Amino acid sequence: MKNARFVLALVAVAAVAATALGSSASATTSKEGDVVSTAAGAGNFTTLTSLLKKAGLVGALQAKGPFTVLAPTDAAFARVPKSTLAALGADRAKLRSVLKYHVIAGKVPAAKVVKLRSAKTLNGQAVRIRVVEGKVFVGGARVVKTDIAASNGVIHAINQVLIPR
Repeated sequence: MKNARFVLALVAVAAVAATALGSSASATTSKEGDVVSTAAGAGNFTTLTSLLKKAGLVGALQAKGPFTVLAPTDAAFARVPKSTLAALGADRAKLRSVLKYHVIAGKVPAAKVVKLRSAKTLNGQAVRIRVVEGKVFVGGARVVKTDIAASNGVIHAINQVLIPR
């Protein structure tokens, strides 16, 4: 149960990271809270939001921003091996690094994301971006929903948890 919560929190972080990429496109969210509140209210980023709390990153992602968060869905976290999640849960610095790898400083809407080859994440590493047959991939994860608007950025949902090298 703790591992599942950890994975969900990690997904939330990814969502926040997606928001950090930023977006100038119109959003599909009726109420615009910050990226953390928006991810929590979406219903499919439970693990991510939980992990953000565990890592102590909620306050930082509720700041002015803007942020683009590449948010892994709960289903994405469910596919992460339990041993990996347990290891992240035991190492707060590593957890923070993984979650920051899902966030890009600035607001990057989907229309701009598709024009990029990479983006620098808050953990200092770049994540690769590519478009294949009309589908957008960020660091190997497929973007499954774009431009979820938040008051301090944008969230792009992804189908896989990104692990930095």
